[in-house]
Amino acid sequence: MVERSCALLADRAVLEIGGGDRRAFLQGLVSNDVEKVAADRAVYAALLTAQGKYLHDFFIAEIGEAFLLDAEAARLADLKRRLGLYRLRAKVTFGENGERYVVAVAFGPDALNLLDLPAEPGAAVPFAGGIAYVDPRLPELGARLLLRRGVGLTPLESAGFRIDDGTGYDRLRLSLGVPDGSRDLAVERAILLESGFEELNGVDWQKGCYIGQELTARTKYRALIKKRLLPVAVEGPLPPPGTPVMLGDQEAGEMRSGRDGLGLALLRLEALEEASAGKPLTAGTARLVPHKPSWANF
Repeated sequence: MVERSCALLADRAVLEIGGGDRRAFLQGLVSNDVEKVAADRAVYAALLTAQGKYLHDFFIAEIGEAFLLDAEAARLADLKRRLGLYRLRAKVTFGENGERYVVAVAFGPDALNLLDLPAEPGAAVPFAGGIAYVDPRLPELGARLLLRRGVGLTPLESAGFRIDDGTGYDRLRLSLGVPDGSRDLAVERAILLESGFEELNGVDWQKGCYIGQELTARTKYRALIKKRLLPVAVEGPLPPPGTPVMLGDQEAGEMRSGRDGLGLALLRLEALEEASAGKPLTAGTARLVPHKPSWANF
């Protein structure tokens, strides 16, 4: 059972985007509608190649006169560089706010109630000098927070959360079948709709153009999805990421991240049908039992 817990995410960092053109600037680049971002609303979005392949995903929140992007720490400089290529004459500034904010999560029974948050994806409130918001992907993931570095998790402890080292949150994420950045999405190879971005509220079909929009839309409306990233129960030694998934002597997909008998795997849908009929899926010496998440629509 998931306990009511909180954790710092040391593998996440914050990129600040300021300036008077920040909203229009991001709106023309990312997969979600930046017009919806406000002090009381955060969104989940991705930056793609012109061919519609994954480069970065992140959460966008607003504090004061700036957008704060919660992104992968190890790849923050690359995200900043790629966004900077499109700045041109736009009134936009970039600042890495790792010294001011840390990224945290709060999850488990009643987590949202303790933070005065409704179970509405992206709903946001001020918290301890920073911001707390419902995970825009799934409320079941709890809340994400940007907290002042000097404050840390103390306000969450005071609110009734137990400090977790991050493993409990990772197990929750895996059990729900939610990807974690480049651990699960191959850079310049992954397709958003194979990875659940539509159902996880990472794509807005009504907004205007953005980089990779045409290919993303074509994938949806021509029903070109042949693979899906899915949660799998692992019976046996956990296969490392990249391990081929086999259906008999045929390759059926590839392992992604995993922990404690839980994992994610990118699987061909036709192979999934055969596995559902009783044919075993294997990766290394382990057997995999995939299941379709309750939020998935395919």
